[in-house]
Amino acid sequence: MREHVEPALKELFAADFKIGAAVNPLTIGTQELLLARHFNSITAENEMKFASLHPEEGTYTFEEADRLAEFARKHGMAMRGHTLVWHNQTGDWLFQDSGGGPVSKAVLLERMREHIHTVVGRYKNDIYAWDVVNEAVADEGGDLLRASKWTEIAGADLDFIVKAFAYAHEADPDAVLFYNDYNESHPQKRDKIYALAKSLLERGAPIHGIGLQAHWNLFDPSLDEIRAAIEKYASLGLQLQLTELDMSVFRFDDRRSDLTAPEPGMLERQAERYEAVFRLLKEYRGVISGVTFWGAADDYTWLDDFPVRGRKNWPFLFDERHRPKPAFDRVAGVALG
Repeated sequence: MREHVEPALKELFAADFKIGAAVNPLTIGTQELLLARHFNSITAENEMKFASLHPEEGTYTFEEADRLAEFARKHGMAMRGHTLVWHNQTGDWLFQDSGGGPVSKAVLLERMREHIHTVVGRYKNDIYAWDVVNEAVADEGGDLLRASKWTEIAGADLDFIVKAFAYAHEADPDAVLFYNDYNESHPQKRDKIYALAKSLLERGAPIHGIGLQAHWNLFDPSLDEIRAAIEKYASLGLQLQLTELDMSVFRFDDRRSDLTAPEPGMLERQAERYEAVFRLLKEYRGVISGVTFWGAADDYTWLDDFPVRGRKNWPFLFDERHRPKPAFDRVAGVALG
């Protein structure tokens, strides 16, 4: 008897938005069949971050990123670029002069321009959208921008962010350019991200979209908060994408480390949560152009190490053997309904 084959996610939502997954050189091998069947977009998990591509001044290491771009071409997938400017995973050399002291703002901006032009230019025919600036907004307090080496040298007046978008647009005028951040649905952070994007638009920056990372869990954020965030960002006339979606089975402050399998009821609650989220996303398909999971199946997820190192998590629609979970069936039901 022929085994039942589930419908492909990318086909279920073909009329709504792209369905993506974060990948790396390991998972394009171990998950190739799953990725090729269900996803029509990929994002490099770490391989296109600054430190991975540009570890030293004058030295670029494109080999692993090139492999991922080749995988996308092989399977006819779109590709998102992640990320050009970030306070993390960026080599100290970028901010230092030959003596180890801080460089001038002019030197930093020129290094940023050279990096963006080189990287965006290289993948001009492969990458349709870039997370130009990642996680620049302060989580708490009254400051708009988080303190970082970027703000220490270039200032907190948004100038380096405006220039980052301008340089990316110069390098590829056809690329869709995003500001990307987490906790994007929490009211205080949401209002700051909105204020940043609004200021960028007022200053003429070529920003086209906001990336909602969507590292969510079974309890947080609420659907009302997600809806409010979508509506607030979309009011700026920008397109939205969920860029790093996963659904942890643990509350963020749950530090248990002893579970080796989901507790009774966990996967059913996850299925209900995914169904509600996708019902909401489908409602806003006019402004949401892509939904990318930060992984594809439960055999590989960064949540196995965060926030509790070594703890297993089960955040996706497919299990550790790449079989559809109850959440997949509920999400498929949203598309078919």
